[in-house]
Amino acid sequence: MSSERIIHLADLAFIQNSLSSLSSDIGVVSGQVDSVGREIAGTRSELARLEQAFIEFVAADIKAKELALAETRQVKIRQALKTQFGYYAEVRRQATGILQAADISVVRQETINAATENLMLSAPRYWLAPALVALAAWLGDNKPLAEKALAEAIRRDDEKTSLFFALITRRSSRANGCRVWLDRYFGIQDPLKLDRQSVVLIDALASGVFGTEIRGLCAKRFETWIAELSQRVGFVEEQRKQWNDGLRSKIPTTDNATRYKHLPQYSPTWPLLNQVLNGATMQAVVLNHFKATFDGPIPVSPNLQAAVDDLLDKLVKNFDDEELPLRRDDRFCQLIIDEGGDKPQARNRFDLESKALDEHVSFTQLLTNTSMHPEVSHASKATQRFATALSKEWIKDAHQDLSASIRASVPNQIEITIEDWQGSTQNGENEKELATSLASHIERRKETELADARLRFQHWAGLAFGIGFLAMGFPGQFLFLALGAGCLIWFFTARSKIEKVRKKITEDFARLTEQSLQALKATVAEAVEWRRDFSKRDAVSALVSQFLETISAEQHLLSPHDNVRQVISTASSC
Repeated sequence: MSSERIIHLADLAFIQNSLSSLSSDIGVVSGQVDSVGREIAGTRSELARLEQAFIEFVAADIKAKELALAETRQVKIRQALKTQFGYYAEVRRQATGILQAADISVVRQETINAATENLMLSAPRYWLAPALVALAAWLGDNKPLAEKALAEAIRRDDEKTSLFFALITRRSSRANGCRVWLDRYFGIQDPLKLDRQSVVLIDALASGVFGTEIRGLCAKRFETWIAELSQRVGFVEEQRKQWNDGLRSKIPTTDNATRYKHLPQYSPTWPLLNQVLNGATMQAVVLNHFKATFDGPIPVSPNLQAAVDDLLDKLVKNFDDEELPLRRDDRFCQLIIDEGGDKPQARNRFDLESKALDEHVSFTQLLTNTSMHPEVSHASKATQRFATALSKEWIKDAHQDLSASIRASVPNQIEITIEDWQGSTQNGENEKELATSLASHIERRKETELADARLRFQHWAGLAFGIGFLAMGFPGQFLFLALGAGCLIWFFTARSKIEKVRKKITEDFARLTEQSLQALKATVAEAVEWRRDFSKRDAVSALVSQFLETISAEQHLLSPHDNVRQVISTASSC
């Protein structure tokens, strides 16, 4: 009997230990499950971060490759320009050199003739080579050769040759010859399809190269062109679009995320906010552009010869159509480099200013290009002023249209997304409501997770079995006592684990609530700041309008070489 009791005690101890071990194992498994859940949540967050980092890496890699490609391609394009059109440079260098050599009589006529004839042989298709031969023959009083070379130059490019000799005759103060060549030049012009070198003619007018009589002729022709264009259906709409594109090309491409930290992170509206803010920034850029156009004195060449030489140099260097495709590619590569490899943005800028590189443009488009893209259209500051003043009314209309469209793009509501909560604000007036909504949302998530972390059926069943076994074990049934004790231990251990999990959930969500509310407060504050920032930048539009009102075409025609100030009627009133 005694031995049986020992055996029973040993067996019960073994069962009790096994139940304790089982309870411990269940607790370990429960902890591991919780740990796995947290790791999965952490892994998802890390994957989202890695995905964003990968997207940013790919975008940066594409930009770096586009930048390197543009730099390499630009080198090849410029090499091609040098290879294919390098001999043009030699011809160009001779253009004003011949005139200046003739002025001071330091080169024999035979030398000039020989040099120009050699250029004729080295540039078989270039209009300037026979033009220089004609010029040399003219200086040497060789009329038959001059007429023959002139006919060849006209055959190769009538417009450039006419403008070239109009400037040369003006340089030598031969007013009749200048008028004849200008009449020829104007006679072959279509105001809808002007060559890009027509900017040289406007340059000559704006810089005061032409005498009073010829300047009046040019001004009258400009008025006629504008009047003719104004008769076309849709002229007003076309002007607004031209100048709208011109002004739009001044919109910066700044990433304002460097100034706003929370809106880019928590507002899906941010791309539009950034775009609209850059649109408002355009007002200051345009104002500075026009102020720079009209600020400061314009350098004036000391004499007529020097002024015309500058125009001749520009005419022969900048406006050869054969080089235009390569020049256009070169400009696109330069824009990609300027944009740090952002090819779509460079394409957008190129499309907006590409009119300045078109082979033929209308007179009004020429004015737009001259005013807004002087570096591309090779216009002087004097011409830029004149073109801007002449186009003032069109600029004002386009500026009003563009300003209105930018204001219309301002979102009424700024969306906010924090975790999986979404809200919106107009100007931060509903911050308390948003905070309440966000806190309630997080509270609901917490309650959901707390509801999942509860004692389940098996736990209560274990408690019931434990009580039942204990009741069956009295008195003296040690096996049932042990089973009941084991079930109770398992139950209370599980309950302790669940209480710890619930405590951690409560702490995590308290931290999440605090962080989310701080993020919401900062995001709303930036939304208010964005509205204030936009209003401040947009207010510059009034200054642009006021500045445009103060300029007029009459004030921007120089007359330094004949001491007569010319006043032309404002063609923009047409």
